[in-house]
Amino acid sequence: MEKIELLAPAGDLEKLKIAVSYGADAVYFGGELFSLRAGAGNLSFAEMEEGIRYAHAKNVRCYLAVNIFAHNEDIPLLEEYLARIKPLDIDAFIVSDPGILCMIRQVMPDAEIHISTQANMTNYRTARFWQQQGAKRIVLARELTFEEIKGISAELAGDMELEAFVQGAMCISYSGRCLLSNFMIERDANRGQCAHPCRWKYALVEEQRPDEYYPVEEDERGTYILNSGDLCMIEHIPELIEAGITSAKIEGRMKSSFYVATIVSAYRKAIDAYYADPEGYVFRPEWLEELKKVSHREFTTGFYFNQPTNKDQNYQTSAYTRNYTFIGVVRSYDADTKLAIVEQRNKMTLGEEIEVFGPYTDSFTQKLEVLLDEEGSPLESAPHPQQILQIKMEQPVAENFMLRKRKEQ
Repeated sequence: MEKIELLAPAGDLEKLKIAVSYGADAVYFGGELFSLRAGAGNLSFAEMEEGIRYAHAKNVRCYLAVNIFAHNEDIPLLEEYLARIKPLDIDAFIVSDPGILCMIRQVMPDAEIHISTQANMTNYRTARFWQQQGAKRIVLARELTFEEIKGISAELAGDMELEAFVQGAMCISYSGRCLLSNFMIERDANRGQCAHPCRWKYALVEEQRPDEYYPVEEDERGTYILNSGDLCMIEHIPELIEAGITSAKIEGRMKSSFYVATIVSAYRKAIDAYYADPEGYVFRPEWLEELKKVSHREFTTGFYFNQPTNKDQNYQTSAYTRNYTFIGVVRSYDADTKLAIVEQRNKMTLGEEIEVFGPYTDSFTQKLEVLLDEEGSPLESAPHPQQILQIKMEQPVAENFMLRKRKEQ
């Protein structure tokens, strides 16, 4: 049985390597232009070269997002961009604009094309249209139910690959086609500059009653009427596979390396467990608990089972739940001394309990009993960002293992 692809976000080169290390089958990233995530670190030409080499060495595929909706002034620069990246061994291009698809075809006739969720793919006839334009894969609109996806899969009969989001932020606008950011602060969401105004605090006012607020909130603070929960489908791996989905996509090119490692690791374990024994597969609650250790909003299954209800919206706050702090990433480990070289990300203090996890492993907790600086001098705490430390580990670790600690409640 061919496994469903686990597709991870790579907002920068470090996140790409982390995603690969933690078990992604493919990664998607943007260059410095045209990728709908202007706020992500994105990859320079040299970083794309390095990242692709790194991923391909581990049999991981690389997809480049070129999924803006271009304006006239974008075209000359886009032509130069495509000519520059042509030598790169990119496995597929994610596009939404038919004009950009044509431009890629002119420069790279054999390029594999994936149609972005921005193209609002909600039915098999539209999928057939994109197939006629040479696309191999469709990224399904988030607004589809499992029954609708099964119907599309049955009509296509394996002729096209279907990719669907399984984890991450939900856009309140249809498949991400939002004009609110552009209208309010002139930052175009469809060209990579979304300010996420859907997360802001609003109250409704009827024009004949300018001082009266429409009573949709439960208190005087107003309401986050456009504030969706985060999509989370880790409890439904069998349904995703049985629906005919080829690729399970994690949203989050603007998220941290810690986020990428945690999410990819949990989904990797769940997917592998399913394929190891499809008939006897049982979901393990600790996989969901892992997902809750990263910054997140309340989880929802989105449109997969039905139309979302008011339970899928958070009317009180747009704040994230952050129960754990990412405190460091392992750069190397000496098995003889049991000392790990750790790059600090947030403050840690001698004597506190930390949690350690890595690719394809279960996490473990220990006390921080030996904390040294780069030269080996003892420390009471490590408050400086990206400080290089030496930490005694109770169990073996390796490069890219992550350290976190629970926040005080």
